[in-house]
This record gives sequence, C-alpha cells and structure tokens, in this order.
Amino acid sequence: MKETLLQLVKQPVVVDTRSPWVYIGTLAEVRSDCLLLTNVDVHDSGETAIPKERYVLDSCKTGVHPNRHSVYVNLEYVVSVSLLAEVIRF
Repeated sequence: MKETLLQLVKQPVVVDTRSPWVYIGTLAEVRSDCLLLTNVDVHDSGETAIPKERYVLDSCKTGVHPNRHSVYVNLEYVVSVSLLAEVIRF
C-alpha cells in the first residue's frame, strides 16, 4: 500500500477512516505508521448531521476549507485514500 500511496504525494486527497473523522488535504508524506497531510480540512461527522460522503461532495463543490496546517493520520485507522479529483459528483 505504501508504494501506491507514494504516487499520490503532493496531490489533494480524501482520507476515510474507520472513525467518524474524514480528512481532506494535500498528501505531503507517507511514513511507515502514518500519513502527513497539509492544508487539511478535518471533519468529525459524529458532531454534525452531515454524513462523511455528503461532506466530501460538498467540499468538491465549494472547495476545501482547511482548518489545520498539517495533520498526521495514523494508518491503523485509514480505510481508504482517494484523489479528491476522483470523487464522483452526483
């Protein structure tokens, strides 16, 4: 997986986790135990009525609004990583 993720470095990505948290930002670095994202919109869907997928779709339409300069995301919690450009808008 690490080799595949290295191809996404310097690109805007969506990181889905097995928690209520979703991260939208630029993948800056892939480490053995975590991902480093920069200019990150960190969203806790557990605190709002907006599901993760709806939040990601809205971010595609209105733009990403970072609320962190950088974030380290533990790979143990990552379910998937995709390019923001590959989110299908419906």
